[in-house]
Amino acid sequence: MRIEEFNELDTASARALVAVWAAIPAWVDAVVAGRPYSSVDELASRAADLAAGWTRADLDAALAHHPRIGEKPAGAGAEAAASRREQASMTDAAADVAGRIAAGNAAYEARFGRVFLIRAAGRSAEEMLAELERRLRTDDETEAAEATGQLAEIALLRLHAAIHDGHQDDEGADA
Repeated sequence: MRIEEFNELDTASARALVAVWAAIPAWVDAVVAGRPYSSVDELASRAADLAAGWTRADLDAALAHHPRIGEKPAGAGAEAAASRREQASMTDAAADVAGRIAAGNAAYEARFGRVFLIRAAGRSAEEMLAELERRLRTDDETEAAEATGQLAEIALLRLHAAIHDGHQDDEGADA
């Protein structure tokens, strides 16, 4: 979708699209209210600035929509499709790595009370496992900040996957 098309969406459609990037209602509302944007860079900058203010409550709300690393996202919606694309490297994960990630997910949830969140796009299963094991050793405050940062990275990747400036045709766009 071109930035111009995003700017012209009705509010409900724009909210639905932005909620796929990160399901944080106040952030979604603020991103949508900021329209029109002159470029994807302006949109991404505004989204990133707003994400910098996310709280632990925002993180917890958004994580209600994120699958565990290594588990197939359920559903046919845009968010499930995005998660499937982002976690594509898990389909080739060795059984021992997948098992260690599953065990790490359980340990993480027991320790921090939320799903382990990592920007999976561009990372191998082994890299995600190493990050999971490292982050299990952090304190709660540090980990909440890191998870919030990962959520912002995911949101911006999804934004760039959905919206472009019109320099490419819609079929070939992966910006």
